[in-house]
Amino acid sequence: EEEETFSVSELSIAAALALTSEIPQDYKLRREAAILELEQRGQKRVRFGNEMEKLEKEVIRNCRLLRVRADRKALWRKVRKDKDYIELRSGRPPMFWIPLRVHAVWERMEVTLACTVLASPPPQVTWYKNGVPIDLRLAPAGKYKIKNKFGMLTLQISRCSMEDSAEYSVEIKNQYGEAYSFATVLVRKYYGKESGFDSEIYRRSLIAREADFAFSMKPLFSREKEPFTLSCYFSSDLLEHQRDIAWFRDGELLQNSECHKLKYQDQEASLTVSCAHKEDEGFYTLRVPLLDGYKEQTTYVFVRDAAAETPGAPGSPLNVKCHDVNKDCLILSWVAPSDNGGSPILGYFIERCVAGSEDWVPCNDRPVKTCRYPVLGLTEGQTYQFRVKAVNKAGISHPSKTSAPVTTYDPSKDKRVTVIPYDEGRKIEIFKDDIEVPLPPTNVHASEVREDYVALAWDEPDPRGREPLNYYVEKSIVGSNSWQMVNLDTPVNSPRFALFDLVKGKSYCFRVRSVNKYGISEPSLPSEPITAGAKLATLPPPSRVLAFRDTKTSVVLQWDKLKDGLEPLGYYIYCRETGTEGWQTVNNKPSDTNTVIFSPRFTVPGLQPGKEYVFCVKSVSEAGLSESSPETDPIVVRPAIARPSAPRGFVLLSCGKSEMTIGWKPPKCRGGTKLLGYFLDQHDTSELDWHEVNVQPIPQRVYTVGNLKEGHLYEFRACAVNMAGVGEVSEPSDAFKCEEWTMPEPGPPYDVKFTEVRDSSLMLHWQAPLYTGAGPVTGYYVDVCEEGSEEWKQINKQPIATTHMKVSDLETGKCFIFRVRALNKAGIGPPSLPSDPVVAKTKPGTNEIELGVDEEGLIYMAFEAPEKNDSSEFIWSKDYEGPPDADRVRTEEKGNKSKLILTNPSEKDLGVYSVEVTDVDEDISASCTLTKEDLDKLLKRSHEIRNPLIKLISGWNVDVLEKGEVRLWLEVEKLSPNAELHLIFNEKELKSTPTHKINFVKGKGLVELIIQNFCDDDKGMYTAQLQDGKAKNQFTLVLLDEPVELYRKKHLFSFIGPYFIENLRWKVTESCEVLLTCKVRTSDTSFQWFFNKKARTGGVFDPQTGIGTLCVKKVKNIKATQQHWQSPRKITQIFLDVLLNFSFSIILSALSASPLKIQPTEEGIKIYTDVKYYTDYMKTTWYHKEKQVESRDRLKAGSTMNQIWLHILNPTDADKGKYVLELFDGNDTHKLSTDLSGQGKLSQQHVKLKGRICLFPGRARVVQGLPDVATIMEDKTLCLTCCVSGDPYPEITWFKNEKVIVFKDRYKMDVKGTVVTITIEKVCNEDTGKYSIYVKNKYGSETGQVTISVYKHGEIPVGTDEKSQVETVMRKPK
Repeated sequence: EEEETFSVSELSIAAALALTSEIPQDYKLRREAAILELEQRGQKRVRFGNEMEKLEKEVIRNCRLLRVRADRKALWRKVRKDKDYIELRSGRPPMFWIPLRVHAVWERMEVTLACTVLASPPPQVTWYKNGVPIDLRLAPAGKYKIKNKFGMLTLQISRCSMEDSAEYSVEIKNQYGEAYSFATVLVRKYYGKESGFDSEIYRRSLIAREADFAFSMKPLFSREKEPFTLSCYFSSDLLEHQRDIAWFRDGELLQNSECHKLKYQDQEASLTVSCAHKEDEGFYTLRVPLLDGYKEQTTYVFVRDAAAETPGAPGSPLNVKCHDVNKDCLILSWVAPSDNGGSPILGYFIERCVAGSEDWVPCNDRPVKTCRYPVLGLTEGQTYQFRVKAVNKAGISHPSKTSAPVTTYDPSKDKRVTVIPYDEGRKIEIFKDDIEVPLPPTNVHASEVREDYVALAWDEPDPRGREPLNYYVEKSIVGSNSWQMVNLDTPVNSPRFALFDLVKGKSYCFRVRSVNKYGISEPSLPSEPITAGAKLATLPPPSRVLAFRDTKTSVVLQWDKLKDGLEPLGYYIYCRETGTEGWQTVNNKPSDTNTVIFSPRFTVPGLQPGKEYVFCVKSVSEAGLSESSPETDPIVVRPAIARPSAPRGFVLLSCGKSEMTIGWKPPKCRGGTKLLGYFLDQHDTSELDWHEVNVQPIPQRVYTVGNLKEGHLYEFRACAVNMAGVGEVSEPSDAFKCEEWTMPEPGPPYDVKFTEVRDSSLMLHWQAPLYTGAGPVTGYYVDVCEEGSEEWKQINKQPIATTHMKVSDLETGKCFIFRVRALNKAGIGPPSLPSDPVVAKTKPGTNEIELGVDEEGLIYMAFEAPEKNDSSEFIWSKDYEGPPDADRVRTEEKGNKSKLILTNPSEKDLGVYSVEVTDVDEDISASCTLTKEDLDKLLKRSHEIRNPLIKLISGWNVDVLEKGEVRLWLEVEKLSPNAELHLIFNEKELKSTPTHKINFVKGKGLVELIIQNFCDDDKGMYTAQLQDGKAKNQFTLVLLDEPVELYRKKHLFSFIGPYFIENLRWKVTESCEVLLTCKVRTSDTSFQWFFNKKARTGGVFDPQTGIGTLCVKKVKNIKATQQHWQSPRKITQIFLDVLLNFSFSIILSALSASPLKIQPTEEGIKIYTDVKYYTDYMKTTWYHKEKQVESRDRLKAGSTMNQIWLHILNPTDADKGKYVLELFDGNDTHKLSTDLSGQGKLSQQHVKLKGRICLFPGRARVVQGLPDVATIMEDKTLCLTCCVSGDPYPEITWFKNEKVIVFKDRYKMDVKGTVVTITIEKVCNEDTGKYSIYVKNKYGSETGQVTISVYKHGEIPVGTDEKSQVETVMRKPK
């Protein structure tokens, strides 16, 4: 009987309800009459009725309720007393009066499981699905509805899916006992009106095998702002009922859109993301429907940060979301990036734009330090998008992914209007805002307090008035009585406001005033004191981070939750390979409500098998990232050890009267470790029980079972055992009859397996049959068929004797099955058990055998298998016949790598070497063939490593210094401080003396000898012998020139002092005068002409250019007469004779030639004569045994400025004999001769002096490139390329059969630097012949030759190696 008070709005609602209620007609008439009577009395109605009348009715109603309530309480006391007595006398255990029944429903339908129970007292009810209690809190909203009314229990399952097919049960229990009831719910998928046993789908499902996954999906690593495609391959085309595939990201179904393109084509399902963001990172699952459920594969997609525009800038933030949206403000949140760029993040910049535009406007001037920020100044009804950038001292990151569009609105608008429907669609809207001047707001408080800001919130006044309402916020420092208005210039439109720039550490109180066009309200009550500037601390890092093995490419991490109830936004995980310094980010996206790592457990994918890693974890919160957790113990990426799966494929290999030999296939999953053996059970079909065959594990997969009864049928089963325990028991085998085999044909081969699976080939292995029949096995036939087909094709036409076979020419990507049949003299036996299906495709990451030479010069074959287990072994074999000879090889293993080293390499080691890794679930094997060519290359490389050479950078050089000193020097690669030098001169070692100073700069590799007074005693052979550890080398210089001649050879030596840049030359002018010219170095040079050792005047010298000229107007000659001066052509002939009288002339008579000399060279033997000066006018001819010598492959004739020579390359005894050089000076012929017969064996002398270096001027030479003989087919294009040298650059002439080639039509010549190429298009038989290139400059000439043979189509000349055939050839010199 308390006094009740009612607000005006509540009275209005009551009046409206009264109007819509059903009231008798006579009551309405009486009511209207009473109102009319009251109005006549002058009493005015206020709103909807008289207050006193309403109060009277409420009093009467409350009195009636109190009486009813008192009567009910008394009745309940009596009933409860009687009920307890009755229940005590009638207690009974629960029982099912009507149990659950089985239901079968279509997909997306609703099903209700119901049962009726009897129990006293009422039992406790629990529903189960597949033995797991159903928790309504964990199930999707609205999925289950559980009711219990008057002993009838119901479980309602809405919108059934294939996952709802299960066994459901209900448990009821009370203090007297318990009972259970079970029922199965089968959810069927509707395939259309053609479904059923007569449908095409059902018939196809009986014929065709459902497609399976061909490979496991590998983790994918993409980069921000770039597209990526995730693909999954199937073993065959998907059947019709399998086409409804679905993609999920972190459990969320993905739909086909512009961002996510879903596609299936050619046995490949793909998901393409056009522009990756960090939000796209996560676990992706592909689900494929099956007739009895579905199959799925899951992989992880990691999105790396995009390359920073500024080096060292942080990664971009992510998960930008909007909260507490109002008319003109909202709260924005995001997640800090995992990569801070190497320096702490200083804050974040926020930008906004109107949805649909790209005009981004900054929201803050200074960086925000936390991952949450109030955005003010928005327009009501406008749609916005936001993005965030992180900043550190190095720069600003890329912007985050834009937030979802959000529209500002008044969230309290609907609360201020009450809509009451009545009279078939009509409604009454009751507004609480009928006042004019607003009331003050209430409940002013701080919704968020951060280091940068304080967010205030309050409740609108009730009622607030119809007019638009604004607010003014006032603040006051605690302890003072003065209030200061904060937003006088910018009134607030919504009941939210953020204050910045508060003094840190001080406490404030806040109050708010409401204002509209009618006026301003009184201030609200002050808020509680609020202290600004409290810094939000980061969370502590997780503790006890542990790493466990998972698969061959993943590791499971687990850690403890944070203490004191702290809840992070998620976690970032980092990994580092042992021995390295840099940490790598594992996940670039922390948690939100549906994705990523919210539980303290995560599987790290994409690791390198066999590598060792350590991990650490960081907590993520609004304040940023925590410190790193302690590192985990190092862990090697290997599969977790588990119990093996069941063996399979039992086959009868041999049978006697009382024994059987059984074989079987190994389990598909070995459990990540070595199998210790098998346990075998047998079952006589005439008995009920199974009996174990062995007590101790059988190490092999073939076993003979004895003590059997002849004629009985037996079944077998087995289970494998490893260090983790005993695995699953296999399905029983077929029933085998114990009956002795007497057939003449051999039994079936067994253990058919494959290795070295590649795109189009594999290696097949099997074991010989245990039962040989009437004679030994003489061969095998191999059959193949595609998976899903029953058609077997024989591969080999002739039987093979070995138990292995290379199967080639397989179609890439197809799945094949193999079987083998044995053959003896009686015939072909039964086929083996078919092999496992194999797809002819090279798996990603497949390694091959590496053939090489190690640092010690040992030849080895190496194979790396990161996927191996701790118990795995490398099994090497040669020619697939067994392990190589232990006397010729040795093996070394380190980690995941095995090396087979040849101890004494020779041709005995040639063959095919293969390696296989044991105790792994997938095939890891490879092979390589060691050929004679490979062995020769390896032996050469081994010799180079065991006997290394010091690399030469610059050979011997000779410099003449200004004081007349002669400097001999060479340069090699950098040497160590322990390097040694021995300088040999004419077979005697030189020591450093004042006159012969030796400098050896080891750090630069410089060897230098400075001779002060060079004389004839210093002529000879200089050899520098160098040794640095094992490396050594020697370099020889033959120095025979006079010191005066040294400085003339500018193309070999560099000089200090005066020298001629261009030697003396002459020409005859039109006026029959001889003009002599030369050019000298211009610095401090004097110039004087001499004739017959007497100074001559009339010369002109230009000091600027260094060119000197002398004009001879009259040339005198004993043999000349006056008529010789008639023309320039005749004066040239006269001048040849006159020029012999000049001591400074550049042409000498052939009489000046010295006797022929013989000199050994590095390539062979050189026969030469020295002349004062050689010119092309002096015709030279060489003869050997009175036969003219032509310049060819081994005999090369040439000349230099002061030497004419014949070079014999690789001399033999056939080169012995007399050699004659004919010199023709224009008038007379002069002969010089020498005999090589007395020189002993030429090859011995050549070998003895090989290695010496002879220095010659830079004459024209054909360096390399032309072959000796080349053959080419008709209509092809011939390209011959060689390299020439010479300074100045030589003139080039090509000859065919000693005739000059004119380059036009089919003949073309190309000169690029020192490379000269001749091209003949569409060669024919006329192009057969001898081709030569002739190069000449002023210092000499040389000829290179090649013989070309053209043959017709389909013909190969006799004696011609196919490798020497030239088609379109371009041979580049080294």
